[in-house]
Amino acid sequence: MPDVQVSVLVPVKDEERTLATLVDEIAAAFATMPEVGYEVIFVDDGSDDGSWAVMRELAAASERVRALRLRRNFGKAAALAAAVDEARGERIITMDADLQDDPAEVPRLLAELDDGADLVSGHKADRKDPLGKRLPSKFFNMMTGVITGLKLNDHNCGLKAARTEVYRRVPLYGELHRYIPALAHQTGYKVRELAVNHRPREHGSSKYGFERYVRGAIDLLTVMTITKYGRRPAHLFGGLGLASGMIGFLMLAYLSIVKIFGGEAIGDRPLLMLGILLVILGVQMISIGLIAEIVLHRTANRREATDLIAERTKTLEPADVAEPKTSLGAK
Repeated sequence: MPDVQVSVLVPVKDEERTLATLVDEIAAAFATMPEVGYEVIFVDDGSDDGSWAVMRELAAASERVRALRLRRNFGKAAALAAAVDEARGERIITMDADLQDDPAEVPRLLAELDDGADLVSGHKADRKDPLGKRLPSKFFNMMTGVITGLKLNDHNCGLKAARTEVYRRVPLYGELHRYIPALAHQTGYKVRELAVNHRPREHGSSKYGFERYVRGAIDLLTVMTITKYGRRPAHLFGGLGLASGMIGFLMLAYLSIVKIFGGEAIGDRPLLMLGILLVILGVQMISIGLIAEIVLHRTANRREATDLIAERTKTLEPADVAEPKTSLGAK
């Protein structure tokens, strides 16, 4: 196998007519950087056409091409996760298989990594998609920026470059591939955006529909929870619980005053039931938050903290690390 510094990951779903051309274009892009070894990893995400047969032919024809086949269609995030596990390069390029992403942009993306970025997300400044796809995407990008705090023009561009460790430390499941830049940003990585060439689709059809927008919106809530409260769940559930409990308490306090000083019957008032329900909900939410903190405490380990370190001045040898004191009677 050749030396590999860059792994190009390409999820595939029914794109048999584009794959050979894509391999040729990737090879042409890396030909401008002869010192950089690369590999192409295709992942067949449950294709119904002849994509897998084409991938096998391409892999047999070139030692730089490998192919994986998932048991069924699991989605783009799962396909990327499988490819990341197989990647041998120190850097990763991701791109779609439909030829709309231009491999000629790869040298510029890698140059941004050389300049200090940890992840570079492409921006399809002149997007060659129909209006019905561009408008929802603009709204999605705006909302993602507001919720995550990372302002990008195009969060969901398939053409990205990153250090491999970034992809191995951000969660990839569901539709979370859309939020890789935001997740990387929240983890402390340096994220940049680069305007890239975008080409019209010539073969096949778009895989994105209304259902994916709905799933993406739900996953945006997941991202907000992970990024803002993943390490302190009690702040989320406890805050909601305190708010709910306080509102319920004020309702019940008001009814108590009405009963004590006004002599009015409150047993049949809807406000009484609502107040009781809000107090109960508050207690439950706070309890969930505390249980989540216990689970987080039990599962957290030193490895997780080590993953947060960006760089060191020196690396300690195992003998230099102090042994933990594990018994009360230790001298």
